[in-house]
Amino acid sequence: MVELQTRELEYFIAVADELHFGRAAVRLSIAQPALSKAIRRIETRLGVPLFIRSSRHVELTPAGEALQEHGRHALNAVSAAVRNARRAGDTQAPLRLVLKPGGDAGLLSGLLAEYAHQPDARQVDILFSGPTDRTDFLRDGRADVGLLYAPFDDLGGLAHETLVTEDRVVIVPSDHRLARQALVRMSDLEGETLPRWKGIPGGDGTGPEVTDVIQLFHMITTSRMIGVLPRSLVELAPDGLVLIPVADAPPSRLVLAWNEQDRRPLVASFVAAALRLFRYAREERSR
Repeated sequence: MVELQTRELEYFIAVADELHFGRAAVRLSIAQPALSKAIRRIETRLGVPLFIRSSRHVELTPAGEALQEHGRHALNAVSAAVRNARRAGDTQAPLRLVLKPGGDAGLLSGLLAEYAHQPDARQVDILFSGPTDRTDFLRDGRADVGLLYAPFDDLGGLAHETLVTEDRVVIVPSDHRLARQALVRMSDLEGETLPRWKGIPGGDGTGPEVTDVIQLFHMITTSRMIGVLPRSLVELAPDGLVLIPVADAPPSRLVLAWNEQDRRPLVASFVAAALRLFRYAREERSR
């Protein structure tokens, strides 16, 4: 038996996000009394309070926090199911590939050319994401496949194949104590200020928060921090900066990812083309 309808979950999530019944009602385009009544109905049906209310304050109970997390996933799943059902019936729909600007390691043209040889190839629409939301595009159905970086992107709930494994480089100002080194180790970076990457698990340094590589370069240029990145994200050093390989930094991987529940031929065909391309590349390098 389904205890909550999709519309009720949408009502609850709006209030949980806003923590204000008035703002949530405006967001949902309904009257505040109707929203309050709907939330009380949900709490009665579930048998637990979801919010602690006062005249000036609204906060989630532990039960509310749990429903917020899992309810959001449920709504995303429903949205993805609807999108995929519509797209499955549309034999002319383009394939949507999401990546961040500059986040293809220079491989996008070859990948698209290889896919074009597939007998069932379709038009490919390129979607550019923000710094950290590519996985959201794949989970909620806005994109079919995506180019992600592991371990920086959360691959939970996604199927994926590694295309390229690469080393990392440290970026420092040209007058930095390490600038003349041909190679450094992670121990050489002890005591240095590293950025806090917004929205990236394990990206917590001690320096200012950054959201993209351009911001990072600016911070390094002004000597506020240094940075460590996969080599393909910074092929050439901007003026005033120096790139140095980090010998013992964990490698990063460029992966092709898609929703693990998505088994459409549209996606399988693109994945097959990508694997064929990079298998040939690896064979050529090994000769």
